[in-house]
Amino acid sequence: MTDVTDGVLHTLFHSDQGGHEQVVLCQDRASGLKAVIAIHSTALGPALGGTRFHPYASEEEAVADALNLARGMSYKNALAGLDHGGGKAVIIGDPEAFEGDRRTELLLSYGRSVASLGGRYVTACDVGTYVADMDVVARECRWTTGRSPENGGAGDSSVLTSFGVFQGMRASAQHLWGDPTLRGRKVGVAGVGKVGHHLVGHLLADGARVVITDVREESVRRITEQHPEVAVVADTEALIRTEGLDIYAPCALGGALNDDTVPVLTASVVCGAANNQLAHPGVEKDLADRSILYAPDYVVNAGGVIQVADELDGFDFERCRAKAARIFDTTLAIFARAKSDGIPPAAAADRIAEQRMADARAR
Repeated sequence: MTDVTDGVLHTLFHSDQGGHEQVVLCQDRASGLKAVIAIHSTALGPALGGTRFHPYASEEEAVADALNLARGMSYKNALAGLDHGGGKAVIIGDPEAFEGDRRTELLLSYGRSVASLGGRYVTACDVGTYVADMDVVARECRWTTGRSPENGGAGDSSVLTSFGVFQGMRASAQHLWGDPTLRGRKVGVAGVGKVGHHLVGHLLADGARVVITDVREESVRRITEQHPEVAVVADTEALIRTEGLDIYAPCALGGALNDDTVPVLTASVVCGAANNQLAHPGVEKDLADRSILYAPDYVVNAGGVIQVADELDGFDFERCRAKAARIFDTTLAIFARAKSDGIPPAAAADRIAEQRMADARAR
């Protein structure tokens, strides 16, 4: 650990997302690397989770995000049926400020940091990192997934992430409307980047009416040029208030469901790719009180981690796609458990994941 401030220590030891096995703060002044690697659990196997590259306002904010994301990966991997625990890494900085040789040196240094953990943590892509980045990291660390096919990897994991979210939507439609199709339903997608633009394709192919928004004009333009039938609204606030919206799909950063958005949400279902959509504990009950069906984010967006986990044993796309298709059944099982236990779906998903981890620890 280097340069650990009192604020970072407070975040580490007083986080409400506790129970983590290990948190490592990494710094390399020569390359500019400053990163946090959080391992929540290895009960089911080596921790697996992506690397986020983001300009955090402080070290405390970065640590808190890493802790929260790592915990979510434990639950995601457990419900995806993977023999992996949960971990996550965050690199502190503006990814656009690191280009060319400067980015390469930072990623090589980061790879050495991951390698120093001896396989307890396996990394992959996340927000701000890409397949090409993982190819660089892999030069220093064999516990790297999400690499390019040319370098023994599976390539872009957003393809199966979007497919899994689509399966979660189909399950939601089956549970709520009795038919596993989005035909004729109006679906609002907030964020049409790496995952969202693939999701739009699945929805349109299934006959859905799609409304989108994104802070990046180029992302919106890519969708409208490919699919001129897609409607565009100015921002997320306008999207969640859209009249006649059946499903809201948050596919950008977390915290989309909060005290401001839930009361004005018009959709009957929330099912999207973003991690950590619930801004704080209790939001899941607020959704249930409004009769809004919530498909837990870490369940439906597990297609990507299914793909990168498979890469460790020799990637086979069709095998991964079959595993990702089971998200439909897993989502339905969570809705059934929620109904039988009289709890929100998010709580039911947590119970199922926690039981699998507890069983593994007992063994």
